[in-house]
Amino acid sequence: MAKNLTHKILEAHLEKGRLIPGEEIAIRIDHTLLQDATGTMAMLEFEALGLDRVKVGLAAQYVDHNLLQTDNKNADDHRYLQTACARYGIHFSRPGNGVSHQVHMERFGCPGLTMIGADSHTPGAAGVSMLAIGAGGMDVALAMAGMPYNFPCPKVLGVKLTGELPEWVSAKDVILEMLRRYDVKGCVGKIIEYYGPGVRTLSATDRETIGNMGTELGATSTVFPSDERTRAYLEAQGRGEHWKELSADEGATYDEYAELDLSQVEPLIACPSSPGNVKTVREVAGTKVDQVIVGSSVNSSFRDLMVTARIAEGRHSAPDTSFHINPGSRQVLENVADQGGVMPLLLAGARIHQSGCLGCIGMGQAPGTGQVSLRTFPRNFPGRSGTVDDKVYLCSPETAAASALKGVITDPRDLGAEMDYPRVHDPEKYLVDESSIIFPSDELRRTEVVRGPNIKPFPDLDPLPEDLRAVVVLKVEDNISTDTVMPAGNRVLPLRSNIDAISEFVYYQIAPDFHRECRDLGNVVVVGGDNYGQGSSREHAALAPRHLGVRAKIVKSFARIHKANLCNFGILPLVFRNPDDYGRISKGSKVEFPNIRTQLESGAEEIEIRVDEEPMTVVLEVSERQRSHLIAGGTLNWVREQVIQGG
Repeated sequence: MAKNLTHKILEAHLEKGRLIPGEEIAIRIDHTLLQDATGTMAMLEFEALGLDRVKVGLAAQYVDHNLLQTDNKNADDHRYLQTACARYGIHFSRPGNGVSHQVHMERFGCPGLTMIGADSHTPGAAGVSMLAIGAGGMDVALAMAGMPYNFPCPKVLGVKLTGELPEWVSAKDVILEMLRRYDVKGCVGKIIEYYGPGVRTLSATDRETIGNMGTELGATSTVFPSDERTRAYLEAQGRGEHWKELSADEGATYDEYAELDLSQVEPLIACPSSPGNVKTVREVAGTKVDQVIVGSSVNSSFRDLMVTARIAEGRHSAPDTSFHINPGSRQVLENVADQGGVMPLLLAGARIHQSGCLGCIGMGQAPGTGQVSLRTFPRNFPGRSGTVDDKVYLCSPETAAASALKGVITDPRDLGAEMDYPRVHDPEKYLVDESSIIFPSDELRRTEVVRGPNIKPFPDLDPLPEDLRAVVVLKVEDNISTDTVMPAGNRVLPLRSNIDAISEFVYYQIAPDFHRECRDLGNVVVVGGDNYGQGSSREHAALAPRHLGVRAKIVKSFARIHKANLCNFGILPLVFRNPDDYGRISKGSKVEFPNIRTQLESGAEEIEIRVDEEPMTVVLEVSERQRSHLIAGGTLNWVREQVIQGG
């Protein structure tokens, strides 16, 4: 039977289950990825397992989020991560070396391998034909311990690409076209597999852009075939021996189909404040632009920065427009410099920053009050930039560069009257510098782990009681992101290893008193709409609420990673059986969960509760494994129980 590429990779790694959409499967993991915003807690979770070293093929830790050192906290966390990596056999990419997705693709990514990362944009590894999935830190810690990764088997959406992108249009416009079609939840429960003759017109870094932002569609992952473009990239990185050809069989079938003619794609832009709010650039052209940023976790490759440099060459950014460049890695910046791209950017007024996530995670680069910011970033959720009521647009490097020069949102095709489109090709041989990566060694295994005063032990979580009484402390609408649940930014991110301190910022943007109300009320419930928990994989959006006493979330539907994180920390992820029941419950409602432990132990999917003394039925759609974790009060409790029972 002809197989698609997604099923080929899954079958080669399948440890448990069947490839039937919706059924839980477990796959063997080849690589794990951590970044510092999620990595400190994940490393504490790994240490709590009591193992002597990691038991996965390759584990890597990147420092790319918490780069601002406004006090001791980030520097202390970086030292903790470096010493823990040395002790447990993990590759450590030092601060300033680059964004995890870019560096991993450059130095470690291999076709056909699996990876999970504690970062929702981990699927960017599709650029080198990996099956990479974003997950919570607890799931990554378990994979580092050699355990398989469990998740619902996704459907496979086959997207046939034909044609070739026209001038002034690039890979960012392709993924924005997908967002225009599917919005932010249209691909939940799916892996997107691109195939067809148009694929070979896209470079490896083009594919990374599309895979990275596939997350914004709600997709589990994105897959591209491994072909001559993949080989060219790996050979240019000096890693040609890792290439192998991978593709779907002739006549392979998919659960769903779509087709995209690349020649018909035009410059697109995601308007405030959702990646799914996509319009053509021409529709919003002329809007004054105060800030332009090219780079960060997506569109930060050699190609993206060089095309920006060539567009800007001999010109200067508009007087009222601040122009920023965030290289994806030190290697990218070195190669851009080698090819003569740095001087044109400097002379155009660009501020070239260190390699890292920076403004994408709200670590600096916040726009001013009422200002418009154009960014090549993957997300523009409300307030994510660090500015309340921000006006952030997402676009391609071409659109960003054209707008920086003109001072208003500009369709880059309008530059065609002034200059030829600068087609940029990747180097045949990249300058390669691995000096900022610390590789594991037997000698380093003797390193003593250093813990700063901000690093606190993993909090104790009590098991699920037989009966539970709680109060609704907050009710929210559709598409609430984990940025809203647990904000980022330079005030909050340094507290990632201190759950008690970071808990004060839960829902801070929309409910500043949330943490105080929780502590006054005891057990509490949060109510939400559709696609609750979209966006970042940050498990703090589950762990910190649990620390405050949130025992259940009742919503219309959940985003995949957040739902898994809730199970990992013992918060019941409940869904209204009747969506109209959303209107029956409000802030202050009293919720009773009679015999809740017994209901879970019996395997009940329909859970009987009482809201303000009136009966209501909600649904618990979890696997037997997750059910056990919820009963235990969290995954770590369950793992410890298994160790004790195993003697």
